[in-house]
Amino acid sequence: MNEQQMQFMQIAMKYLPEAKELLDNTGVELSMEHLQPIMELLTKVMNDAYELGKQEALKEHSE
Repeated sequence: MNEQQMQFMQIAMKYLPEAKELLDNTGVELSMEHLQPIMELLTKVMNDAYELGKQEALKEHSE
C-alpha cells in the first residue's frame, strides 16, 4: 500500500465510528469481516476524488 492509500485509510478510519453508528441505527450490523471490503471501497472513492481534484487544479493552472 502506497503512502497516499495509507493516508486515505487513516481518513476512513477517522470516520468509521460515525459510519458504524449510522449503520447500527438503521439495523445494519458492521462486523470486522465486512470492514475490509468497505474500507477498500472508501479508499477507492477517496482516490477517485483526489484524482478529480488534481485534474481540476492542473486544468486551472494551465489556463
